[in-house]
Amino acid sequence: MTRAGQIITYSLYFILFVALQVLLFLHLALFDGRALCFIYITFIMMLPYQTPHVLLILIGFGTGLFVDVFYNSPGIHAFATVLVAYLRPYIINLLTPRGGYDEGVIISIGSLGVQWFLSYAAVVIVVHHTALFFIWSLGYNSLFLTIEKILASSVFSLVMIILVQYLIQSPRKN
Repeated sequence: MTRAGQIITYSLYFILFVALQVLLFLHLALFDGRALCFIYITFIMMLPYQTPHVLLILIGFGTGLFVDVFYNSPGIHAFATVLVAYLRPYIINLLTPRGGYDEGVIISIGSLGVQWFLSYAAVVIVVHHTALFFIWSLGYNSLFLTIEKILASSVFSLVMIILVQYLIQSPRKN
């Protein structure tokens, strides 16, 4: 894929994931508000493996700030998304398959397989949700409710991200 093609593809991913977040998941909560879905982080998760770290952090900040506008949350999503963008290269390296990654690999279920993507997505989602909900809950003295929200929202987000992965990409052929 050419550089221009990549920019167009990832711009469309940004629009897709942020639109889903704002139009569908903004007001969708399960289990009496304990499970929220933050699908927009899929955009950060799917950026090319070779994305420079500083650019990744800037994209994470912009994405989180954009979502903060719709959630009326002053920087909470920006912080959580920057944290994910900062840690993403380390998480990917921690999960490196035997033989490493192919040049130009697309981070998705289709290219890296279900097991790898589940591990990767679970770690990224738990990091994001932990940062997000602990900042969100400052001032409240309910540690157990915060942990409940982190776990329930992580499962909800993971399920939705996997579903969307299968909808936008064809699974890897063996």
